Amino acid sequence: MKIDWIDKLRYYLHTLAFCLAISAIQYAFQPDRPYEWPLVYSIFIGTFTWAIVDFGRHFFPSSRETGWPQGAASAALPMAGIVAGYVLGTLLGDNWFGWSSWREHGLPQLRVSVLISAMAGISGTYYFYNRNKSAYLETKMSEARHQAAEARLKLLETQIEPHMLFNTLANLRALISTDPTAALNMLDRMNDYLRATLKASRATLHPLQTEFDRLRDYLELMAIRMGTRLHYTLDLPADLAGHNVPPLLLQPLVENCIKHGLEPRVEGGSILVAARLKGDTLMLEVSDTGVGLPDAAGGGSQSNSPDSGFGLAQVRERLATAYGPQVTISLLANQPNGTRVVITFPAGLNS
Repeated sequence: MKIDWIDKLRYYLHTLAFCLAISAIQYAFQPDRPYEWPLVYSIFIGTFTWAIVDFGRHFFPSSRETGWPQGAASAALPMAGIVAGYVLGTLLGDNWFGWSSWREHGLPQLRVSVLISAMAGISGTYYFYNRNKSAYLETKMSEARHQAAEARLKLLETQIEPHMLFNTLANLRALISTDPTAALNMLDRMNDYLRATLKASRATLHPLQTEFDRLRDYLELMAIRMGTRLHYTLDLPADLAGHNVPPLLLQPLVENCIKHGLEPRVEGGSILVAARLKGDTLMLEVSDTGVGLPDAAGGGSQSNSPDSGFGLAQVRERLATAYGPQVTISLLANQPNGTRVVITFPAGLNS
């Protein structure tokens, strides 16, 4: 039986607050009696009642998840705690003052004391029951949200992988008729890439180093068809290699660079993929020296919610699912030509 002692201390402090409130109310109705009397009895009775109920609930298997017993035990345990707490607390209080409550105060006062203890015990039990129930429901809701986010990321990833495969097969088909040797080399590279992809962990997150390694494999695959028209640089500082990101996060952006930036340009161009840490913010950049944005003539335009085809839409949705509103995606015109996509999100979310 594992007990969270910090949690127990928190509940006991709440119990003491109840006891102080009850003793203050009793004193308000009987100001002719010393305040020490209701204070001592209230604390002793409340402490025993809390200990019996709060520790006793751990002996019921059904309370391991919800924090509270189910069925008949849910009512029997509090009642037993209230009765035993009253008897033991009263005996300890009598010993503290050196008298007998029955002889000292008589039957009418005893009835009032029993009624107050019962009402306080029921109120306190209901309060703690609701706290445990709320904590349990919040935990379940948090788990459900996490599972839904993971499922959504997996769904988006399964959309990206076929998209990449279809693009590669289209490139392969074009090479078969024009350069069979290059097509065969590309097929071998694609087999290696797919084998590494299938062996990779299907976790929701993976290190940036793995992301950059897969980008290198993909760019080498594309270099077979484009030859000297494609140059690339992958810039990943060693201290960021272990930082986690969703799998296949940057590849759709690199595909966009090739398809919409470099392929339409006769001389081709270069691609830069870089990672930087600025304070508590991780910045990922994918840029090319291709034909650029259609409206880039006006200079460095920027958008925090770009909508430019499959790649950016998928990246934006996956980041929103994984990190929420703390993500920015900027689409800018590169200088002197080409396009830049800059992604930023808090680095501490993954650490």
